[in-house]
Amino acid sequence: MATKRDYYDVLGIPKGASMDQIKQAYRKLALQYHPDRNKAPDAAERFKEISEAYAVLSDEKKREQYDQYGHAGFDQMYTQEDIFRSADFTDFEDVFRSFGMDPFGGFGGGMFQGMFGGMGGRRSGRMREYGADLETAVEITLEEAAKGVKKDVSYHRSKACTRCNGSGSEPGSSRKTCPACNGRGQVQQARRAGPMAFYTVTTCGKCRGEGSIVEKPCKSCGGSGKASSNEHIKVNIPPGVQSGMRLHLEGLGEYGRDGPGGLFVRVYVKQHSLFERRNDDLHTDARISFARAALGGEIEVPTLSGNAKLHIPAGTESHTVFRLKGEGMPRLGRGGKGDEMVRVLIDVPKKLSQQQRKLLEELDGENKEEKKKGLFGL
Repeated sequence: MATKRDYYDVLGIPKGASMDQIKQAYRKLALQYHPDRNKAPDAAERFKEISEAYAVLSDEKKREQYDQYGHAGFDQMYTQEDIFRSADFTDFEDVFRSFGMDPFGGFGGGMFQGMFGGMGGRRSGRMREYGADLETAVEITLEEAAKGVKKDVSYHRSKACTRCNGSGSEPGSSRKTCPACNGRGQVQQARRAGPMAFYTVTTCGKCRGEGSIVEKPCKSCGGSGKASSNEHIKVNIPPGVQSGMRLHLEGLGEYGRDGPGGLFVRVYVKQHSLFERRNDDLHTDARISFARAALGGEIEVPTLSGNAKLHIPAGTESHTVFRLKGEGMPRLGRGGKGDEMVRVLIDVPKKLSQQQRKLLEELDGENKEEKKKGLFGL
């Protein structure tokens, strides 16, 4: 399989090019390599390559993802049909026609229609019908977010009608020629500007480019081809997921004749009673006595995997923060774990016995004597 060229190199523009630069580069190259004008054997492939580069770089979201992941990651996220499905070439239709070229439906039986599956369903031929994306939500605990978990998710969507298999026609019935386009699937509209006449060919809105319409609608779905369905699925939530992240499940969205939409599952992580999450680190507080802070020693602190021992140096001050390496959250997609940050808070007793008071007063007196010696150099 040939390695794809960098999209910026294809259009001959720098990586930080503006949208105007992208459009200008595409217009120049597309006119140069359009097979209606260029009869070179590789013209069609070059035109396809140029148009694919434009479809990605002219879409802000796709461009950002391509810049971040390059072809290696981007090509796993989008099929070629996905790339062209939402691409906007409307700025160039009249440009191509002004040069006597059919922009997206001509030469060789409709190059774009055949290669890219319709480029958003607005060109010649049947209008593409893809199902809408859906979104639902699920709530998990911090412990589940740390280990990963399977969650049951229920939601409502449309699926292909089982009676007509999504066709919209009553079983045994036939379709009839569309009266709006007389079976052509396209309608032509004329515009006049003085002595000049301009003709625009668009997909027929009545039959959506089919050339025929349902003669006898399905009794079950009324001709829509869809049926309601309550879905119950298990969703794998990966370790380290952040609250608010969305998981994308392909093919589980609304029904569409040319393919279903996707399902986005937004994950919310519940607040924890002991830990506060900050990116991949966990923060918690540990209370110790004044004596422990002064003398030092080991204490036990909670972690998501159980209790851990933490060494407190002698003379530790309140609000000192200690780090437990690797006791935080898994780093999603990067490997390893964050840390746990333990803030030590010193508990000052509100009530003292006579013995405790006497000992503290003696200690305070010794401290004052030490300060005096230090002050006068004695």
